[in-house]
Amino acid sequence: MAKTNPRYSARLRRKKQIRKRITGANDRLRLSVFRSSKHIYAQIVDDETGRTVASASTLSTGFKGHDGNKGNKEAAKVVGKNIAKQAKAAGVERVAFDRNGYLYHGRVKALADAAREAGLTF
Repeated sequence: MAKTNPRYSARLRRKKQIRKRITGANDRLRLSVFRSSKHIYAQIVDDETGRTVASASTLSTGFKGHDGNKGNKEAAKVVGKNIAKQAKAAGVERVAFDRNGYLYHGRVKALADAAREAGLTF
């Protein structure tokens, strides 16, 4: 997407405002979501050390076996469950949800709800 697109620049403005308040500290790491037209990605980031603790997406190996469109709500639910499973394996229970400037609606909401159902608290 071109950087001169007003929708893109509006999302980046919202992203900056969100990141002022949300950081991935030791007690609550940051669950960051990125969505494109074809895929959705989620990762749990420790901002103090600058490392990714867990990640899941529609391109990862944990998503295999789910045929069809990988950019819809059902795919986002599977990614939410996968990221929660990986977080629990890494010892993470509480996260701060970073919607990355996207509206909390549709695929972003589906991913968040599935992660909550799978045991993450935010």
